[in-house]
Amino acid sequence: MLKLYVDADSCPKNLRQVVLRAIMRKNLISFFVADRPLKDIEIAYQEHTSELRKAAKEAGEIDEMALRAIRSPISMVIVKPGMDSADDWIVENASLPALAITHDIPLASRLVEKGLIVLDDRGKTYTRENMAQRLSVRNAMTEFREMGLFAEKHERMGNKQIKAFSDAFDSLLTAMLKQ
Repeated sequence: MLKLYVDADSCPKNLRQVVLRAIMRKNLISFFVADRPLKDIEIAYQEHTSELRKAAKEAGEIDEMALRAIRSPISMVIVKPGMDSADDWIVENASLPALAITHDIPLASRLVEKGLIVLDDRGKTYTRENMAQRLSVRNAMTEFREMGLFAEKHERMGNKQIKAFSDAFDSLLTAMLKQ
């Protein structure tokens, strides 16, 4: 069964909402990994659990114990604060088939090596074919910034970027669920 791994530290809240809606609609196993609890994930877990229990109750007779055992497949994984602790957890625990969402290019590279499909927060997919180039560009830009030659400017996360991510996520998820 397809699993989603979200580098929640680097995923903006408005994009997490897009992902959460899809997870709840399709009842997907998901892991949001961060070094602190995220309220929107906790709320989504509670709401989804409630919806699943309500649907089970309406579908037929189910005893109270079985009803309480029904839980949302949304998981909030809290790791110790520290450099790459969320990344390390995702890499160590990710299993195929899976889709990962991260803005972190070194993490994307590690996940692509494991065979995962990775989507960034702008809707770009990382694959074995394009990962080496993306990592090389990222490393060069890091060196330029350290030398004071370049100041990276990120485009604000507006409706256009949210739509690009949402469209890419939806089409990728649909394709992966058909496999």
